[in-house]
Amino acid sequence: MTLIQLEYVLAVAEHQNFTLAAEKSFVTQPTLSMQIQKLEKELEVEIFDRSSHPIRLTQIGEIIVNQAKSILKEARKMEQIVNEEKGMLEGDFIIGVLPTVLPTLVPMFYKNFQRSYPKANLIIREMQTHEIVQSLEDGSIDFGLAVTPLHEEQIVEKTLYFEPMVAYIPPSHPMHKQMTVSAKDLDIDSILLLKEGNCFRNNVLNLCDPKHIRSQTIKLDSGNLDTLVKLSNEGYGMTVLPLLHAEDLPEEFKKNVKYFSEPVPTRQVSLVYHQSNLRISFEESLVRSIQGIIRGKIFLEKNNNVISPLMSLPG
Repeated sequence: MTLIQLEYVLAVAEHQNFTLAAEKSFVTQPTLSMQIQKLEKELEVEIFDRSSHPIRLTQIGEIIVNQAKSILKEARKMEQIVNEEKGMLEGDFIIGVLPTVLPTLVPMFYKNFQRSYPKANLIIREMQTHEIVQSLEDGSIDFGLAVTPLHEEQIVEKTLYFEPMVAYIPPSHPMHKQMTVSAKDLDIDSILLLKEGNCFRNNVLNLCDPKHIRSQTIKLDSGNLDTLVKLSNEGYGMTVLPLLHAEDLPEEFKKNVKYFSEPVPTRQVSLVYHQSNLRISFEESLVRSIQGIIRGKIFLEKNNNVISPLMSLPG
């Protein structure tokens, strides 16, 4: 039994397809299949039901996959211990990032970080909050960039910054002429939201009257902030955006951005990791890198003039 065989098993279990698993593992499909067959022969069991489409785990295969995750997680710790002792930042660092954080924050720090630490290979995966938490717990990612607090006992949170929220109100909307808006002005009837599962959707909903939310059927939602801006421009309503996303809008759209009066709705973005994570040097370096770029653009510390829309709704 080898670690690479276990990695191939996890790849097939994830993608439910030998060809796709081989592609994601950067090997040929015959090589991957042969290694898995060797493992099955050694264990004298079938890990996958190859007659099903897509391929599924057998009953014993599910147990083997769970054990393989634990073995690989512990094996990776050995390398982490050695690198930490040497003060080296090298190898793969897998980071799960929220969809509303990835397109604005990652391009800001990615290239600079890679230049500063050329032996560190950042692997970025777009994930929802619950996926980040689960992946940190099972060891399939090393870190996450998420909106906090998460209220997870085993997850460590290192606050990076506090990002204000802004309203995007097109000329067709009655509130467009207002210089600023208040959270009390938000009418759920006219707000375009991200679809279920996005924590930023919950941030926005938590600014509105809970009684109104429960009675309202939201007919238009999307998984993409740019789509919400487009729908807003076409007259379907207003929307709410994170500040960094609003700053990336085309110049002709920025005139539709309205800032909130104090207290400003603000989300807390943090680097998160499991308490068993041993890669502390990386955590410290990434925090310094991100805050160095963000400094001057956004709040690094919370002040009395902001409010945080807590993630009290599922998501």
